[in-house]
Amino acid sequence: MDLEAAAEADLLLNLWHSLPASVVSRFRRSAFVDTDPGLLQVWMARGDLQVAPHHISFTIGETVGTPEARFPDCGLRWHHTRPPVFLREWPPAPVGPSAPYTTVTHWWGSTFEFQGRIINEEKYISFLEYQDLPSKTPVRLELAICLAERYEEWRACMEPLGWRIREAWEVSATPERYRAYIQQSRGEFSCAKPSCVTLANAWISDRTLCYLASGKPAVVQHTGTSRILPDNEGLFRFRNMDEAVRALSAVESDYARHSRLARELAAQFDARDVVARVLERALAATGSDRERAAIAGARA
Repeated sequence: MDLEAAAEADLLLNLWHSLPASVVSRFRRSAFVDTDPGLLQVWMARGDLQVAPHHISFTIGETVGTPEARFPDCGLRWHHTRPPVFLREWPPAPVGPSAPYTTVTHWWGSTFEFQGRIINEEKYISFLEYQDLPSKTPVRLELAICLAERYEEWRACMEPLGWRIREAWEVSATPERYRAYIQQSRGEFSCAKPSCVTLANAWISDRTLCYLASGKPAVVQHTGTSRILPDNEGLFRFRNMDEAVRALSAVESDYARHSRLARELAAQFDARDVVARVLERALAATGSDRERAAIAGARA
């Protein structure tokens, strides 16, 4: 990248928390977008990383910087933004009732302590809490997981319980294959990282938005109180096994309706509207946001 030329832009929209301050400061106006809500603020508070001062800071975590958050705001004023989905590339794609509920996921992560709590990013921990789900529902359940050399080990563990296991790389190596996999699914079933539940970040995955946009109802783990995410209309958010079973049953009992509601919900995350609002707000950011960012940077 030609940094000299790029620095002439009206705005730097930065999604990388480790972009050096020497680069960020070259731009006349800068906006940071937090895509790891809760975890990022914990990392900052622990001194694991330092985010360069920006004119304004956005986050896709709905509780970040609010009383509902179970983590600090790090002295920053956080502006919530919905994660975007490009609806035109994710048209509704009807499938038959025998298609599986799927997801594409990582399996491992780190574990660390913060303020006396264990923060766990290992997603397999969440899925193992629901390992008996296939025996409690007639729907087909399939997981595409990044397992590499441990694929056979985990397939032998999960498939006897009723899950079908795929290697994530096989279904997501290209954007086209990723889209095809999602659109050939009946819906999504997925657990969240334990950290998302522990920190209550009220987060929704951009992957889930792709399912919703494709008219696929999604049954995903609850990650905190939300003003914009429904619990049982196109998107279902469960807290325990019974709720997960009931959610899948509810979707199947009125699939056409929940498919329509899924697409309608995704329209509220239309990239054209979301990005336009971010740009408008970022370009109008006041000095107070930059001052708080500088203070937060000095504290880190």
